Amino acid sequence: MNSSDFDSGVNAKDENTPANELDAYDFELPRDLIAQEPSTHRTDSRMMVIDRSSGRIEHASVRDLPSLLRAGDAVVVNDSKVIAARLVGYRANTRGRWEGLYLREENGIGELLSSTRGFLQPGESVVIRDPEGRENQQLTLVARTPEGNFLFKPTPERPWLELLEECGRVPLPPYIRDGQMTTADRERYQTVYARNPGSVAAPTAGLHITEDLIKKLRASGVALVALTLHVGLGTFRPIQTKQLADHQMHSEFAQISEPVVKRLTSCRSEGGRIIAVGTTSVRTLETSAMHGNGSIIPWSGETNIFIRPGHRFHAVDGMLTNFHLPKSSLLVLVSAFAGRELILEAYAKAIEERYRFYSYGDCMLLL
Repeated sequence: MNSSDFDSGVNAKDENTPANELDAYDFELPRDLIAQEPSTHRTDSRMMVIDRSSGRIEHASVRDLPSLLRAGDAVVVNDSKVIAARLVGYRANTRGRWEGLYLREENGIGELLSSTRGFLQPGESVVIRDPEGRENQQLTLVARTPEGNFLFKPTPERPWLELLEECGRVPLPPYIRDGQMTTADRERYQTVYARNPGSVAAPTAGLHITEDLIKKLRASGVALVALTLHVGLGTFRPIQTKQLADHQMHSEFAQISEPVVKRLTSCRSEGGRIIAVGTTSVRTLETSAMHGNGSIIPWSGETNIFIRPGHRFHAVDGMLTNFHLPKSSLLVLVSAFAGRELILEAYAKAIEERYRFYSYGDCMLLL
């Protein structure tokens, strides 16, 4: 059952406010503020700190995070691992260039976005070149989905995750070097706690966290727990509707375990705060709470929750998040949490202070 089957907590009267119009989330960003490379060290990134109740905006560094949280707080991270989902090769019969992006797999058949000159036909094969240029894998087109995606079968047959690990490339967002990865990206476009393969893009707020920072958080009495949401391509798709209420959110697999729920419930009962690292952690926690009628419960399944102004937050008290694209569902989510006016003021200050934006950029802590 999808989260759209539940009451999102958005009041009908909220649907007609200016904050529910897409144009209310637009801003001008100088292109040179879009980070093309990660910071030298993960914790070197700047961190804007925003107090939601007072509206106070301060400037800090990611390494200051332990001093800004309290003993008894719980930090929630997304342990999904980015898979090397981008495949490059050529059509077997024409040798024309082919490129694909793996989305998901079912019963050995992979669903991919596919780009090539001309039209692939069922039964036609493509030859994959691995990052070293070797040609050791073919894919055969089985069919097309109603949405226009392509269903491929490996030849010879093999597990898709194994195929991607050997032949794939990290699918960087197009605003980073036009999507062209380097060897260093395999390590830096991945969180240090990534465990469960399945994302086609990194949960980027977590890229700032190091093993040393985790040790310091725990030493200060802050717990760190993990849930999973596999980030899909839809995360980067722009909202096409003028009214937010008309936007259909993409679905992504998410899960939160019983031990994590017990730890978070204990945190709250003892006066601690739940601090979500990234919008993916927020969406998973809030989906769990929606299924639990306001209480965080163990849960696993597909979520298409669209958090927008008017949403009543049940599971999140604070958030660490990067700076997002204009008119994006991620910017709308952050604005729902802290207020659109405050967030746009913060973004204006970030531009003035030359913060670095998007996946490899700086971040903000909302408390």
